[in-house]
Amino acid sequence: MSNLNYKHFTLGVEEEYMVIDPISRELKSHEQKIVQVGQLTMKDKVKAEMHQAVVEVGTDICKNIDEAFKDVASLRGNIAQIAGDLGLWVGASGTHPFSHWENQLITDHVRYNQIVNELQEAARSNLIFGLHVHVGMEDRKMATHIANTARYFLPHVYALSTNSPFWESRDTGYKSFRTKVFYKFPRTGIPDHFESFEAYENYVNLLIKTNCIDNAKKIWWDLRVHPFFNTVEFRICDVPMNIMETMTIAALFQAICAKIYKLRNQNLNFMIYQRSLINENKWRASRYGIDGKLIDFGKETEVDTKALIYELLDFVDDVVDELGSRHVVEHVAKIFEVGTGADRQLKVFKETGSLVSVVDYIHDQFLRL
Repeated sequence: MSNLNYKHFTLGVEEEYMVIDPISRELKSHEQKIVQVGQLTMKDKVKAEMHQAVVEVGTDICKNIDEAFKDVASLRGNIAQIAGDLGLWVGASGTHPFSHWENQLITDHVRYNQIVNELQEAARSNLIFGLHVHVGMEDRKMATHIANTARYFLPHVYALSTNSPFWESRDTGYKSFRTKVFYKFPRTGIPDHFESFEAYENYVNLLIKTNCIDNAKKIWWDLRVHPFFNTVEFRICDVPMNIMETMTIAALFQAICAKIYKLRNQNLNFMIYQRSLINENKWRASRYGIDGKLIDFGKETEVDTKALIYELLDFVDDVVDELGSRHVVEHVAKIFEVGTGADRQLKVFKETGSLVSVVDYIHDQFLRL
């Protein structure tokens, strides 16, 4: 066993939830009441988002996946309780099955007003719900190296998270339509490879100098070296429907970082692939979820997505015990068995022909493991 210390690979999990009218099942503005009540006990772990029908929560910095699990479960439970007391529901899906963005109110906040003023309809229509996972890093130099390499695995994990098949009452044909909505924003998608953290800093500083952005938080890539924290932030995934799916994805991102770190300390590396190639796999993951094929660029051939995800599990197998996350990573088999959130939404719709029933199912799954 190596003498490497993995303790700096802490976890932080952010989730965006939809607020639902229990009568109509439409999205509904909570007028920040959920945030106001939540902050009395959860402080800044609950926040408003750009649309008033969205609530964002974030965990503390967690030293391992079990701590993160307890925090996420507590946050979901508290938010569901507060919403219920206010006569509202909450749910977790990358998009709402039928609510239209035109009917939703924007939160009156200087940052959101600036974004809407700049991006116009792209911002107003960005009614989507994501999962962001922060993995702690020992320094920003290592964070840049890990982010460069981890890009390849984004579609694999993204496929497991797919949970947005419907958009404005339509079956989109995609397992994750959320990313298609988000593409309208600038500075999104798979990032380029950066030779060093200094090269990344130079890029950010150029954008600030030329008034493209006022700070690096307006870089909305699928993963990024966080501008203020010593973390790599994974942003590609739909918010998962239930708690264990969220934890499985968080554990996988943590394990990928730890394995790349281990290879680096053995003077080994994983192949760095072009953004254009990784994008091919991202598109396949958004379209087919875990039921399609991804490209194995090393072998230059298509491979069943599930088989490539099993290869990913083999890749990280020698670090998950050190991280204490094997019992969570193994939940991938359950996702393969019952399907992703998108698969289950589509199954309910096929059985009932009712998008209202799909919303009921999303709400019912919110506190499930």
